[in-house]
Amino acid sequence: MAEVKIPRRLSTAILNSLSAGVVPRVGLEYIAVGRKDEIAALLSDLENIASGGAAFRFLIGRYGSGKSFMLQLLRNYALERNFVVADVDLSLERRLCGSNGEGLATYREAMHNLSTKTRPDGGALVAVLERWISDVLALVQRESSLDPASPEFGSKVNNRILELASSMEGLVHGFDFATVLSSYWRGYQESNDEKKEAALRWLRGEFTTKTEARQALGVRVIVDDNSWYDTLKLLANFVTTVGYQGLLFLLDEAANLYKIAHTISRANNYEKLLTLFNDTLQGKAERLGILVGGTSQFLEDPRRGLYSYEALRTRLQESRFRQDGLKDTSGPILRLQVLSHEEIFVLLTRLSNVYSIHHGLPASLSASQIQTFMQEVVNRLGAQELLTPREVVRDFLAVLDLLRQNPQITFEQLLQGADFKPTTQGQDPEQESSAQFAEFKL
Repeated sequence: MAEVKIPRRLSTAILNSLSAGVVPRVGLEYIAVGRKDEIAALLSDLENIASGGAAFRFLIGRYGSGKSFMLQLLRNYALERNFVVADVDLSLERRLCGSNGEGLATYREAMHNLSTKTRPDGGALVAVLERWISDVLALVQRESSLDPASPEFGSKVNNRILELASSMEGLVHGFDFATVLSSYWRGYQESNDEKKEAALRWLRGEFTTKTEARQALGVRVIVDDNSWYDTLKLLANFVTTVGYQGLLFLLDEAANLYKIAHTISRANNYEKLLTLFNDTLQGKAERLGILVGGTSQFLEDPRRGLYSYEALRTRLQESRFRQDGLKDTSGPILRLQVLSHEEIFVLLTRLSNVYSIHHGLPASLSASQIQTFMQEVVNRLGAQELLTPREVVRDFLAVLDLLRQNPQITFEQLLQGADFKPTTQGQDPEQESSAQFAEFKL
């Protein structure tokens, strides 16, 4: 792999992100290891969505087991397969619902992060709308052979827009959604930036009152805490008419729902999550995939976790026939086990290669030195069965940095020195209090 050419932009993102304890959004294919069965199951979900269906999955695992990494990896796979992707990290300010617009804040963040293959860094809403208009114009021109400047051509385009409106009238808020799209088209046709911006504000959930939206667009509703999910379903339907395969909605850091102190507020968020779950699995949503990343505690805690909400517990509780060591990727829960030592060794080897290529150096460490590093970390942490990327990756990159910047020190001197202490996280985070959710996202 050392001979593989990695664009410096990607190697920089990989090394900087992992050194800072976050998952890189690009270049994951150079360091991904294991998870073949889980990836196959998620790619199968993408195929189902592209065929007109919907999917819902929980990615569950202890801190450091790779939930965020898997979500970002699937995000990249989906973009390559011509999906529109929106990803959000939940927080105390961004939930599924709340008395202070926390659900709307989640939707707004999703629209800000909306991505396509040609706009992978977010902000793709305008690009999707422009592609839609371009496709409609091209279709009308092919069918009619009219001059685009003629009134008849504009009339036929308007008819196509109305056809879209009619197709959405059966959906919740479908007519208003189509009215907003028509307003954007009129703004495009008339070179009226004010109309286009008003339509974008509605789609991004930025109108605060219905009166303001009615005056600007002639619609009866706005996107708010109660309607944002209905709007997301409309958007999933719309992007397929533009030629995309569907919409993938990724929710990470779901442990923040578990951390909600107020019982009723937490139950309301779980009820909203139940709505998303039922819609996708019962066929009420189309061309929509939802993935939620959370810890085992978030799922199984009988007092505050999803299992505390009876309707979710009965849907998510696993079969009594499930046994430890048996893998099942067919249900709504994908449990991510800690990477094996062999997989972590492969991961560190790939990171070493990326590091060497990035800095233009020969191979940083040999296979035996990487094994020595792993063994030293295990010996000093005293947790061989719980070795995760979080415990080793930042230490490993720090070792590579120290060796590069201090050539007078050998690997053995650095690793076996009395001052070397692997990064520790204290007790198992699954046993920590709910106020201590500091996750290394890998």
